[in-house]
Amino acid sequence: MTAELDRSPAAGAPAARLDPRELAYRIRRHCVVMTGRANASHIGSSLSMAELLAVLYGRFLRFDPARPDWPERDRFILSKGHGCAALYAVLAECGYFPVERLDTFYQDGSPLAGHATHKEMPGVEVSTGSLGHGFALAAGMALAAKRDGRGERFWAMVSDGECDEGSTWEAALFAPQHRLDNLVVIVDYNKIQSLGRVEEVIDLEPLADKWRAFGWGVRELDGHDLAAIEDAYANVPFVAGRPSCIVSHTVKGKGVSWMEDKLLYHYRAPRGEDLERALAELDAAHGDDAKAAAQAGTAASDDERSEPLPPDRVEGLPE
Repeated sequence: MTAELDRSPAAGAPAARLDPRELAYRIRRHCVVMTGRANASHIGSSLSMAELLAVLYGRFLRFDPARPDWPERDRFILSKGHGCAALYAVLAECGYFPVERLDTFYQDGSPLAGHATHKEMPGVEVSTGSLGHGFALAAGMALAAKRDGRGERFWAMVSDGECDEGSTWEAALFAPQHRLDNLVVIVDYNKIQSLGRVEEVIDLEPLADKWRAFGWGVRELDGHDLAAIEDAYANVPFVAGRPSCIVSHTVKGKGVSWMEDKLLYHYRAPRGEDLERALAELDAAHGDDAKAAAQAGTAASDDERSEPLPPDRVEGLPE
């Protein structure tokens, strides 16, 4: 028998969590600054999953940053470890470590490595980056929890390019066999991988049907629609006794218009004028969202509303 845990959104977490829309904005802004400062790749892959992380950490994941090893915490594993800038950003915003530590991303001696690394990094469950491995680890961890009668949930995010890996489909076969309804896989389906468009490298369609054929409960959604994401997360497992897969249609580089749906920004870092333009665009969109929310009567109170992140985080970056 699996233990039943309190699944209320804030169970085991800090009393106050950021609104997912605000959190997604902060994730994107941090990622742009981090990759620009470090002249690092994978900004497009980080931007595409901002809403998916924001809703998970803002509403559903059971965690306590003051106790990163809390036994009853849910586990999130970023199997697409190259998008780790977004993971580090959300962990900093959730209080696992000071936000200022993000300035050391990809620097010599920093634990904020260019692929997700757990050493000296509270909140990072395992080191990932070799595609296909993180998902398999999550499946094994979910099985162990089932056998121990524990009630925590395991979330793994995979990339679409990662679905080219044989180990991904081995884990996809393994999980339904063992009735791992405590496991949720989120596919960040942004349609671009390292060498080109997914349909040109290895076409995955019909992707959702493949997961269904392997015995998973599946939902497809717009991976930037906060309400759709929240509804999906609230309803896992989709099928009793089965693992759940959320095929999330996203846009690589989402939030910065000239990066969107561009293979170039799997590699190129935003620097100099590009960095300033990207931050200005993100800030402008954030302001527009706040105005729209106010007009709809759903804006946060003055005490809750957050200001844009300070521009001094950008000073001193290389041209």
